[in-house]
Amino acid sequence: MDFFEAQARARQRTSRLVALFALAVLGTILATYAVAVAFAVNLSEESSPSNHRASFGSPEADLARYWRPEILVPVALGTLTVVGLGSLYQWNRFRTGGSAVAESVGARRVDPRTTNLAERRLLNVVEEMAIASGLPVPATFVLEEEAGINAFAAGLTTHDAVVAVTRGTLEKLNRDELQGVIGHEFSHILNGDMRLNVRLSAIIFGILLIGLIGRTVLRGLSRVRVRSSSDRKGGGVVAGLFLVGLSLMIIGYVGYFFGRLLQAAVSRQREFLADASAVQFTRNPSGLTGALKKIGGYALGSAIQSDQAATIGHFFFAQGFRSFFGGLWATHPPLDERVRAIEPSFDGEMYEPETVVDVERESFASAGLAPRRSAAPTILAPAAATQAVAQVGSLTREQLANAQVLLDSVPGPLRDAAYHPDLAPVLVYGLLLSPHDVLRARQVEIVSSRAGSDVARQLAALDPSLRQLQPGQHLPLLNLALPVLRGIPRASLTLFLEILDELVHADAEVSPFEFALQKLLVRTLSLGEAPGAVRADFHAFPAVAPELSVVLSVVARAATSDPGDVNRAFAAGAAQLPLAGPRLQFLEPAAASLAHLDTALEKLARASGPIKQRTLTAAAHTVGADGRILVSEAELLRAIAAALDCPMPPLAAG
Repeated sequence: MDFFEAQARARQRTSRLVALFALAVLGTILATYAVAVAFAVNLSEESSPSNHRASFGSPEADLARYWRPEILVPVALGTLTVVGLGSLYQWNRFRTGGSAVAESVGARRVDPRTTNLAERRLLNVVEEMAIASGLPVPATFVLEEEAGINAFAAGLTTHDAVVAVTRGTLEKLNRDELQGVIGHEFSHILNGDMRLNVRLSAIIFGILLIGLIGRTVLRGLSRVRVRSSSDRKGGGVVAGLFLVGLSLMIIGYVGYFFGRLLQAAVSRQREFLADASAVQFTRNPSGLTGALKKIGGYALGSAIQSDQAATIGHFFFAQGFRSFFGGLWATHPPLDERVRAIEPSFDGEMYEPETVVDVERESFASAGLAPRRSAAPTILAPAAATQAVAQVGSLTREQLANAQVLLDSVPGPLRDAAYHPDLAPVLVYGLLLSPHDVLRARQVEIVSSRAGSDVARQLAALDPSLRQLQPGQHLPLLNLALPVLRGIPRASLTLFLEILDELVHADAEVSPFEFALQKLLVRTLSLGEAPGAVRADFHAFPAVAPELSVVLSVVARAATSDPGDVNRAFAAGAAQLPLAGPRLQFLEPAAASLAHLDTALEKLARASGPIKQRTLTAAAHTVGADGRILVSEAELLRAIAAALDCPMPPLAAG
């Protein structure tokens, strides 16, 4: 299943679940209405028993007794209001992104500069998978107080995603097993499961809120005392409120029960898919099965101790809490079923590993810290672009190997700077420095005058390492710095972006690389700040034909300067968009600059998945039309993919 199909299925699942939960809310309304009508009928019969006896058995009278629009309307509005407010409250708790989910359960963010080898190994695995898949590097968290083996991914988009693991996961798993667990969580990120998890939690909490209101009423009444037996009116009110509270509690908890059943059933199916994807990503089944077997062998297993984490039990890698009702509420399949789905010959025997994996004595190679190979080439085969588009949202062993090559070849001081809150912005300034000394000096002066002499000295200290960078290492290095850059305070962020813009325009023109870097950075930071803003407004190619013309025209000119080749490149891309047809036009530079591309991508970001997929395919054919792809062209293609919220891996060598 490719990225776009996975996203489409995620939307279909969401629509079906919303429909099912709408039925659950409707059932809640009807149950509440039935209780309210029963009270009304009982009161009317007590007040006029003679009329009741006279009308008993009449169909018209029975209909009039039980069909009460004057009761149904306020009941329906009240129920919808309670469920809606409860769901909105829960949604708002997590709408600021995955970090809010992680912090709500007491997780600690891992310092990118950590010297702890276990945490360093975790960061390396996460970074490798992010670089390989083209995702922004997720922030990484550790649940310090949890000794069980577990993990989760959370967030609303790929730009605000986080990965969290328990302390037990760090201590008890080797690198292959850790990679299998992280691959499982990346599957949830790429398949759109995180947003669905948040929506499920919000809706279920809204239904539960009805039961909580009823429970609150009962607790309040437990402190009420009727002063005398003659105060029958007061006693009747208390009895009535008691029945109302009891009814609301029963209705709310029954709705919650069935909502959890539905949530658990959906979650179990997604776990099988994530396991299969993790094996596909790593091509190392024993890594994932080893983690599952260790969970089965340890006494604590995957248990989560924190009560705060109970509301996100379906987020986790493995069952974190005791499942009630004979496993009907289990959010994960049994461990032996998960292992057997990957390893059919599994005999059911779990094993108990050593108490703690001694990462302090691991080799640098097994800890994932050893250098491997040299940097990637600067010219790629044309097939690399279309292959990368086909791999959008995927992870393969080859992609992981390419990511390791890129990361290992980055000079150490630059990688350290990417993890440092003060140095990460300086590193980004450095990535924009020109190789020409005169222009480079002018850019350094801009940094000094706007950011201060201390920042200029830090930039000078990084300069020798910056000059060693290969063209293909710039954007992966930016990706490493993104988790730190997301933490820049708003006041400082404005100045940071202004300085970047001045560095880009220091020579009065914008190169494809400069556009790519700015686009990737601004897009990621803006969506990380407001992850709920992504939506699809355009579903037909004619509606975005002018924007597609801009994209192909800009990409064609970036790919070659020969007029004849430019036209052929545009035609190669346009041939991939038959539904846009004659509406596609090759535009003059005045109508297809990088500024025009920026505006066009803002609109295309709100297009449907099929449109985004064909846009990227067309752009890939355009850059490859001349038989080769420069790194600058590959970076532009990845920037377009990032602007469309499509995680595209780095292009592999041909």
